[in-house]
Amino acid sequence: MYLINFLERLLICTIQAHASCCVTAERMWGCQMGDRRFAPDDPERRRWQDPGRVLDTVGVTPGMTFLDVGCGDGYFALPAAGRVGASGRVCGIDADAEAIVRLREHAGDQGMDWVTALAGVAEETLLCSGCGDVVFFGICLHDFSDPARVLRNARRMIRKTGILANLDWHARQMPVGPPLEKRFPPEHAMGLIREAGFHRLSLQDCGPYHYLILARPDP
Repeated sequence: MYLINFLERLLICTIQAHASCCVTAERMWGCQMGDRRFAPDDPERRRWQDPGRVLDTVGVTPGMTFLDVGCGDGYFALPAAGRVGASGRVCGIDADAEAIVRLREHAGDQGMDWVTALAGVAEETLLCSGCGDVVFFGICLHDFSDPARVLRNARRMIRKTGILANLDWHARQMPVGPPLEKRFPPEHAMGLIREAGFHRLSLQDCGPYHYLILARPDP
């Protein structure tokens, strides 16, 4: 009996470890070119994925509440925190607990006590109800097991006047990013966003590899 219980616990731990590795691999697609891995502050990455330019387009300003779904270790969340300032708030969620630890450490090092980060599953977690001025997805919508559910949660978290921003990879061959079969073409992403209760404000290229959808909740 004890041996069976031990083997059950060992199997559970093995499954959890495998899932954690998969999550980490998914989050790293945004930082990979060929065999090279990019650090979050790598200047080469910023040449083709500039968080400042993205946040400019989204319209992040002081005092806003910025919700980063699939935040990783803060590639967008930390620059957003610098923009919203102490009068605003940044809340992030990611399934990668180690990335959340790094985000908390980076925010603490910079004295950004208006940043909170939660390790959790976006399909099952609401960061707030009707509080978000911006609900942001940074190259991650295609990673979720149930993106439609995640977007429905976004609809519950966003203010009536808020903006949903979905930055993701174009579905074409390029030297960086996830496999083509994992990517969401913009029309597919927009279909999911529309079904969740949003209407499109704009769709545009954002750098050489990405598109950016901005949407607002339906009345």
